[in-house]
Amino acid sequence: MTISVDLNCDMGEGMANDAAIMPYITSANIACGFHAGDEKTMHETIKLALTNRVRIGAHPSFPDRENFGRTAMEFPPQELFEIVKTQIEMLTKVASEHHTTLHHVKPHGALYNMAARNEEIATTICEAIISFDPKLKVYAQSGSALSKIAKTMKLQVCYEGFADRTYQQDGTLTPRTEKNALLHTKQEVINHVLQMVQKQTVTTEKGEIPIQVDTICVHGDGENAVTFIKAIYQTLPLHQIKIH
Repeated sequence: MTISVDLNCDMGEGMANDAAIMPYITSANIACGFHAGDEKTMHETIKLALTNRVRIGAHPSFPDRENFGRTAMEFPPQELFEIVKTQIEMLTKVASEHHTTLHHVKPHGALYNMAARNEEIATTICEAIISFDPKLKVYAQSGSALSKIAKTMKLQVCYEGFADRTYQQDGTLTPRTEKNALLHTKQEVINHVLQMVQKQTVTTEKGEIPIQVDTICVHGDGENAVTFIKAIYQTLPLHQIKIH
C-alpha cells in the first residue's frame, strides 16, 4: 500500500527563505496580516505558490503583530469569529485576483495552541470557516479540541505532525520555553518524520504514543528550515512515501 503525505509550511511571514522553501512543499499556510504580512506579501506568496503548484491556505492569528501571534489572548466568541473570518476573507480576495481559491485553514501560533485545548475557541474557529466556505479543510493536530470539533461539525480535517518539534505524553507539542522543544539536526528530523508517517506514532520522553498524520509541517522561521524541508522532500520517496 502506498503511503502519501502533504508537506506544509507557514509562509508570507516576512522570512527571506519563502522562495527557497516553496519548491519542496505541497501546501502553504499564508499569513493574513494579523501577526505578519500584508496585502502585498499575500500577492507575492500566492504567486510563488501558484508557480510551484502549491495549495494555498489561510493562516489566521490573533491580532498580535508585536509578538508574532505567539501571545495568548482572550476575545468574546463573536469577536474571535470576526477576527478569523476577516482573515480568511482577506486572503480569498487576494487569491481571487490570481484566479485561484483556498484549500485549507490553519490557525497560527497561540490561536492554534489554544484551539487545541479549548473547545469554545475551536468551535468559534470552525463556525467562522463554515460561514465562509464549509469545503475548506482544517489543519489540526490529532487528538486536539480543534480536530474533534471540526469533525463533529462535518469539516474535513488534515491531521498535522510537526517535523521540527518534540511531543509530550498527551500528544501536545513540548512548549518552546522548554530546552528540548525543538529538533536540531537533519537526522533527528528525518527519523521523527518517518516514524510519524510510517508508524503513526511519536516518541516522547516517556515512550511511544499514537498520532494521526496526514500533513507534515516544518516551521519556515527555523534557522535550518530550508535544509530540513529539502531533506524531507528528498528522503520520503526513498521510503515509498508519496508527497502529494
